[in-house]
Amino acid sequence: MTVGTALRLLAVMMLWASCFPLITIGLDLAPHIAFAALRAAVAGLCLIVLGALCGRPVPDGGCAWILIVVVGLGATSMGFLGMFHAAEFIAPGLATVIANVQPIIAALLAGVFLGERLDAIGKIGLVVGLAGIAVIAWPGPAADYVEGYSLGIAYVVLAAIGVAVGNIAMKRLTGQADPIMAMGFQLLIGAAPLALLSVQSEDVTLLKWSTEFVLILAALSILGSSLAFWLWFEALERVDLNRANAFTFLVPIFGLMIGAAFFGERLETVQVGGAVLVLTGILLVQRGAGSSVR
Repeated sequence: MTVGTALRLLAVMMLWASCFPLITIGLDLAPHIAFAALRAAVAGLCLIVLGALCGRPVPDGGCAWILIVVVGLGATSMGFLGMFHAAEFIAPGLATVIANVQPIIAALLAGVFLGERLDAIGKIGLVVGLAGIAVIAWPGPAADYVEGYSLGIAYVVLAAIGVAVGNIAMKRLTGQADPIMAMGFQLLIGAAPLALLSVQSEDVTLLKWSTEFVLILAALSILGSSLAFWLWFEALERVDLNRANAFTFLVPIFGLMIGAAFFGERLETVQVGGAVLVLTGILLVQRGAGSSVR
């Protein structure tokens, strides 16, 4: 892995870690799903406009477009839906930790669809990581957070599954489409189901177009989505998915630091232990990740 790729991945993890706190702040200013749809739509439009200005080619071929749709429905529709709803029920730092079940799900899927195999160490890592997720998600230690804790966990897991599926499709898409245009169109495609669901289930007139909301939306869209997806796709062009996902262990660390600094979050001892298990499991998965056999 080159220094440039490693720096791209570090930047992506920092950007992703900041998303849950920003979502938490913005939830009081807009209906949840409408907020998610706006984030995806603005991010997609920014990338497509940038791509057009830079003369980047529009994706071509049925296979590329199918993969773009899968990425959009998985990473954006499911991912954003889970993230925005989860932020209502559980603290942002904790949500960031639990979301890291994604590399474990992706590692399982990568063996089937990408030919990225795990050795014995990697398989042990899956078990350890899943055990850590179970410890963190156990409702007992977090009973004093908010009502609906279990539902919040479910939404985070939904987001993780969507992102994992999207990452598999994204890895298959590498080399078949321009990164800027591919990520721009998948974000727009992913925004469509969210917008439809919002119109059917929410009162969109509750959206408050204040300066605060516009700044939060801009940060989530441009930095947390447009830039993050662009850098992530470019990294996946250079390394296997499992190896790129090794950097994801930094997200909960960054997330917990943000939660402690700005939200006064404090984790129970058992949850700290669970976080250690998650990080250990993910690291073992990455150590046991073989190169793609494709």
